[in-house]
Amino acid sequence: MKHFGLCEVSAETIRHAHAVQPVTAIQSEYSLMWREPEAEVLPTLEELGIGFVPYSPLGRGYLSGALNEHTKFDGSYDNRADLPRFTAEAMKANQVLVDLLNAFGQRKRATTSQIALAWVLAQKPWIVPIPGTTKLARLEENLKSADVEFTSGELRDLNRAVSKIKLQGGSLSHRAAKTGREMKTSPLCHWRSIQTIN
Repeated sequence: MKHFGLCEVSAETIRHAHAVQPVTAIQSEYSLMWREPEAEVLPTLEELGIGFVPYSPLGRGYLSGALNEHTKFDGSYDNRADLPRFTAEAMKANQVLVDLLNAFGQRKRATTSQIALAWVLAQKPWIVPIPGTTKLARLEENLKSADVEFTSGELRDLNRAVSKIKLQGGSLSHRAAKTGREMKTSPLCHWRSIQTIN
């Protein structure tokens, strides 16, 4: 095995795994709505020279601006129906973040999604987000986020404005929270191989 990665693991697990076999990349949720990796995981990755592949960089679609407190989710196939972040109350309260990104996007001639993705890309050069979509138009929109560049002042202003927002609702489902499935306790069974073509 030449390259492999881990998903949703703690900094401690990353160090243990990397000591046995060099880790290529870590996949975890990361966005303007969920920044927990900044505390321990990202500093560890930078120290060890490991890449970071954030999933749900658009906050599971919320940061696109297409969802609101009236949006309904079918729990039979959409796990957002069980996430505290996607209750009507939380989505209504968190609209202030979407409004902020929209206002910032108007200044940069970019969409809300593009600003959210550009923010992720601006954090570190070794971060490569993987936004999911089933629509070609959204894919093209997301790809253009790579063309959005922030000045140091713009990034500072955005971070300062976001820091003043108190987001409502957690990232974990009610069931997952009860069973303790979180980043700090994820087992090694979350290892995932990253296939490469030689």
